Amino acid sequence: MRVSGVLLVVLAAILWGLSGGLGGFLMDKGWSPLVIAFYRGSVGLLFILIWFLFRPSTWNRPMIIWSIVAGIGVAGNLGFYNISISESSIAVAATLMYTAPVFVFLISFVFRMEEMSLYKWLAIFFVMLGVILLTEVYNIGPDSISLLGLVSGLASGLSYALFIFSFKYADDYGQPQGILTIAFTSFSVVMLLFVDRAEVVSVLQSPDIAWMILLGIFGAGLSFFLYITGLKRTTSTSASIVAMVEPVTASLFGYVVLSQRLALNQIAGMGIILVTVTILSTKQSKE
Repeated sequence: MRVSGVLLVVLAAILWGLSGGLGGFLMDKGWSPLVIAFYRGSVGLLFILIWFLFRPSTWNRPMIIWSIVAGIGVAGNLGFYNISISESSIAVAATLMYTAPVFVFLISFVFRMEEMSLYKWLAIFFVMLGVILLTEVYNIGPDSISLLGLVSGLASGLSYALFIFSFKYADDYGQPQGILTIAFTSFSVVMLLFVDRAEVVSVLQSPDIAWMILLGIFGAGLSFFLYITGLKRTTSTSASIVAMVEPVTASLFGYVVLSQRLALNQIAGMGIILVTVTILSTKQSKE
């Protein structure tokens, strides 16, 4: 049961990584990161609504509350991540956002949801090492990093942890289609407060609307369905660790589709992440 949960989370992370690459492609075409994030969530909402109409689910107060919090967490994750990029760099922002497994593990331990274990600490360490090599954050000079960029990056990681726990709790009270409908509705409302509405409207008249739709289906609708289903079958810490295949997928997308180069240390970082996730998945299967 738990192995299937890990595999579903991995599939969701692969789709997130592809979506990250597609988002970078749209940014290169001139669209702002917040507008791209808004369309990713709002198109995902339409995808989930169609599913909900065919398979309606019952709602209750705990499920509604946790789903709203999860949607706010997703909005905070993407929003703070974009702020961190603008105030520092993509490398710094990505590295700080992927501290999420540390936050998840510490919160799980403090509230006694999981037991402290050496292999999970080692898994977190090696995944973070892989992310650092992959993003090459060590090449960033101190003048390129601002306090706001650091705080926003850490807030992005905390928001990541927030939506993991919120989805996990919401899943105890409802079905994925109902949870995701509420979560992405709250996400869209929050994002509307910060996006350039004129740019949002202009997307509808652009040929890039097809890419935005594709981004929303794979980057929110389908991926979050896989994620929330898998999260029910594994621990929060394990889910947060195996989801780190996302930057690997995004890097491969950039290499294959956008013709971006990968240095030897970046390839080594990808290998460390993939090996760590594989070992963690194997250990979970034995448990």
